[in-house]
Amino acid sequence: MFKPEKSERMLLGAVLVLLVAAVAGPFVAEPAHAHDFADQRLWWHIPSTLNVLSNLSFALWGAAGLGCLVWRRRAIGPVGLTARHGLAALFFTGLLATAATSAWYHWQPDDLGLAVDRLGMAVAFAGLLGLAAAERVSARAGLALGAAVLLLGPCAVGVWLASGNALPWGLLQFGGMGLIVWLACLSPLADETAMASADLPIRWATVIAVYALAKLFEFGDQLVFDWTGHLVSGHSLKHVVASCTAWPVVSALIPARKTKAESLRITA
Repeated sequence: MFKPEKSERMLLGAVLVLLVAAVAGPFVAEPAHAHDFADQRLWWHIPSTLNVLSNLSFALWGAAGLGCLVWRRRAIGPVGLTARHGLAALFFTGLLATAATSAWYHWQPDDLGLAVDRLGMAVAFAGLLGLAAAERVSARAGLALGAAVLLLGPCAVGVWLASGNALPWGLLQFGGMGLIVWLACLSPLADETAMASADLPIRWATVIAVYALAKLFEFGDQLVFDWTGHLVSGHSLKHVVASCTAWPVVSALIPARKTKAESLRITA
């Protein structure tokens, strides 16, 4: 008989609280000037050039992450792959999607473009939240949370697009990061499944710090633009910094190379 662990019940409770708040909470409107970015310069016939091109950083990190996963599969075969690696692949795929959807939005900012942008972000959030739950709660909790975010993300975007209520999306984004903060405070799993993927110890404190810095750049869009003498805006830097949340995940895959090298020496 299926019996959830205490940490799984706590995670389920937290998700349900966020879900109830999203459904029963007050109406929260999108900021009136949400599409008015500080840097709207046009270079090389590209509108809002730096806001568009800075999304390449998402694509680079996404490609790097997927490349590491492919290398790992070739190095040790599919037997060594776990739910965590599948969720990592979802996260990296979400970064590639975000690169495309965010560039599309910034090419001509409007509500529809922002909705598309958020759909790409929801995929990345699903992978990242699932990874945190899989590492600190259980593999099944990680897969369930990732699937839930994949489902609820588009729902939150649809609610905002249809009614103008941004609360569900805000809870998904900031509540999701709150969940990661809580999960980071838990001890990593010590069971056999966890030991099998001990080469994926993600530094969640770094993920949280990088994401917080990205939000500061986003909120200080105009301020950063003025401070840099109109060289670069806070929102453009936000894209570059936010993409670096992939750094701890990508770097956590590197020890697989050491395992391969050690196995070759033993064989020789």
